[in-house]
Amino acid sequence: MWHFRLWNVKDIAVFLSISLIMIHSAGAIVIDSSQRSLIRSVQEDVFFSVNVTCSGTPTIQWTFMSGAVSRAVGTWRPEVFTNITMDYSSRVRPYDNGSMVLLDLRLQDAGYYLISVEDSTGRSKELGFILKVNEVLYEDLQYLSVTALALFVLAGLLMLAMWLLHKACRRIEAWRRKRQMPGKEKGFLSDQTFKTE
Repeated sequence: MWHFRLWNVKDIAVFLSISLIMIHSAGAIVIDSSQRSLIRSVQEDVFFSVNVTCSGTPTIQWTFMSGAVSRAVGTWRPEVFTNITMDYSSRVRPYDNGSMVLLDLRLQDAGYYLISVEDSTGRSKELGFILKVNEVLYEDLQYLSVTALALFVLAGLLMLAMWLLHKACRRIEAWRRKRQMPGKEKGFLSDQTFKTE
């Protein structure tokens, strides 16, 4: 009989634990993201992809943090309000699922981005993203463009030289043909001598 009572107590404890977890998770905030470390280049756009689920309408806030700087990017509640800070007003596009696009990246945009989601009961959850912004190496582009320009100029000079050689060959060929036709020149001279007599 004693064994039966212990077993019931364990069952009840497990049942209560599972029930509490299910009740707690039913109203829990979930932030899903497939990629949290992003690498982009200057002047590209970056998409912070998240999917926020919670009970009610969440309040979504994005914050940027780097070495000595921490500033708000924006706060919004889907279909209620959107408040993007002045620093990001022309460069941020918010989405109802919590995602955000940051346009026209600058080197200063590299750092840590934090999304904070708060539900109507006051519970909140956060998720962080790391963004690395690479500088476009303009020296490489300049070297490439100078090399391409030099090759185009060289190709143009070779085409001009071939055209001039072709013209010279045709003139030499015409001059040789003219020299090999002695009959016409004698006939021309004899006609002139005939007329003068």
